Amino acid sequence: MNELHKESSPYLLQHANNPVHWKAWNPESLASAKEKNQLIIVSVGYSACHWCHVMEHETFEDIDAAKVMNQSFINIKVDREERPDIDAVYMKAIQIMTGRGGWPMNVVCLPDGRPVWGGTYFRKIEWMETLQQLKNLYENDPEKMIDYAEKLKNGLDAISLIPENTEASGFDFETLERLLSKWKKSFDHEFGGYTRAPKFMMPNNYAFLLRFAHQNNDKDLLEFVSLTLTKMAYGGLFDTVDGGFSRYSVDMKWHVPHFEKMLYDNGQLVSLYADAYKLTKNPLHKEVIEKTLNFISKELTNEVGGFYSALDADSLNTENHLEEGAFYSWKTEELEQLITEDFPFFSEVFNINDFGFWEEEQKYVLIQNKTLEEIAFANNIDLSDLINKKKSWEQILYNKRENRSKPRLDDKCLTSWNALMLKGFIDAYKALGDEDYLEIALKNASFITEKLWTPEGNLLHNYKDGKSSINGYLEDYCFVIEAFISLYEVTLQEKYLTDAKQLADYCFDHFFDSNQEFFSFTSNLDEKLITNHFEIEDNVISASNSVMANNLFKLSIYFKNSYYEEVSSKMLDKILPNVDYPSAFANWLQLFLNFSEENRELAICSENALEDALKFQKQYIPNVLIAGTSRESSLPFLKNRFIENQNNYYLCQNKTCDLPENNLESIFEKLN
Repeated sequence: MNELHKESSPYLLQHANNPVHWKAWNPESLASAKEKNQLIIVSVGYSACHWCHVMEHETFEDIDAAKVMNQSFINIKVDREERPDIDAVYMKAIQIMTGRGGWPMNVVCLPDGRPVWGGTYFRKIEWMETLQQLKNLYENDPEKMIDYAEKLKNGLDAISLIPENTEASGFDFETLERLLSKWKKSFDHEFGGYTRAPKFMMPNNYAFLLRFAHQNNDKDLLEFVSLTLTKMAYGGLFDTVDGGFSRYSVDMKWHVPHFEKMLYDNGQLVSLYADAYKLTKNPLHKEVIEKTLNFISKELTNEVGGFYSALDADSLNTENHLEEGAFYSWKTEELEQLITEDFPFFSEVFNINDFGFWEEEQKYVLIQNKTLEEIAFANNIDLSDLINKKKSWEQILYNKRENRSKPRLDDKCLTSWNALMLKGFIDAYKALGDEDYLEIALKNASFITEKLWTPEGNLLHNYKDGKSSINGYLEDYCFVIEAFISLYEVTLQEKYLTDAKQLADYCFDHFFDSNQEFFSFTSNLDEKLITNHFEIEDNVISASNSVMANNLFKLSIYFKNSYYEEVSSKMLDKILPNVDYPSAFANWLQLFLNFSEENRELAICSENALEDALKFQKQYIPNVLIAGTSRESSLPFLKNRFIENQNNYYLCQNKTCDLPENNLESIFEKLN
């Protein structure tokens, strides 16, 4: 019997009517496999995943395929977003076995959970034939399977260990420059990003490159980052009609995405574009921020201030069938009827031509490849007129699109992703000064503390239908700590720093492995999986250990805590000798810059401390950690520094401060 109707996950509920006898991952399901001595199928996906839907329709809705699965296997469905721990462990196994990974992810395991075979998407016949072979092998020669499982388990254990580094790493700026030279060889200087498809946005990569380019006056690198942000914003990947980015582009020019819109991408990208806007004042960056946050507020926010997880890639087409991109794509005749006499201009702006063509049936996904300035000049029209026309066209298309069947919503709220979006709103507030963004950020912070932080001190991972569940993972703690530190910077309310410190101390109690000197992904209060998992490499989301190390660096300064600094430094020292492809360690390289001689701390002790802090944060000065107070403070970094009726600004480096200045402008001059 299919048991998924008991679950709250939108992804699991999508499979609740399959003829497969799905179970959720829980002690009862795992115990059932051992009791019956049956192989386990662990099938992992997420609600917005297009190819997950395809495999469901082709295979899991098929009676014959279900019969094979039900007769000989315990079938377990996992929402990778609810259980990133399970996903991470079995994804490692898939990558060892096949050299690649992705979703849907399907693994066959022994009754004790050790994997023996797996992959990603499978066609029905291949799936059924392989399952039959595995069943026969387990019945007739189980020792062969058990031996392979044990070797694979040993491999998983080995790659879970952090490489030892008993000597000083010798990693310095010269080493970093060599890595950057290697990195630059993969840059796409026509469309930005990397010279490969599919193209993922990798916000942590460009956040680091932007900072490094700025601090080292590397104009070529800065131009490359600017090119990348411009091309990503030009459309296809970015929904110019209603804001928000899809997960990745299948082509080199950021044109045709897999159309799911994920909260975590949009939170990080808003932060990235906010930093870029502070540096460049490029109006396109501002447009991206405003459209994206409007989309989040309108489509992905619940009544208590939480942010939903995703919109699906698929939506119903005119024939009432689920189709990828149906909501976002356009046909020529439809556009001609909507835009009327402006259609030639519209076509030039949004490439209703070979460049913008998507696939058969004359479908187009809107994409720009020229600036509005170029088009206005070429057509001898006023730029402001063209800007207004573009806004008008987008409104016309928005109104039309609102009558289409919308993509399905994944309405669970994940703590880690909420924190990423919370930080996005804070960073947008820093860059643009829109008070609405701060209000939304504060409401979301209250949602996290009230709904997802228990009296026992632990965070919960998931909120759905008014209920919070699943003990939090390291990703939940590290991103909430990071967001609370950012919230302190724009409010100067020390409560957010003490909350961040309390969560960090909880992580030392329940996640820190003193032998590895890193933080495990799962709490020591949770049931162990087949191997431990330390998230080290940055991906589309920064690794939880790299975020935690950066957090500890900042908290060590605020609270003058040498232990935090020591742990952060040791983590970095273990990682740096192993950096060969820097794109997977971009957030660790941010930490390297934090520990460098270029980093500073600024204590603002003035009657108008908050106003001064916001002036400072409106500029792009990524190498300065900021604190401030308008009264006597007990925060160790600020203690005994405030003097009534005086404005004192302390610029510090490596625990040593200059004599206080009484003019903020003089601080800016020193830093510039």
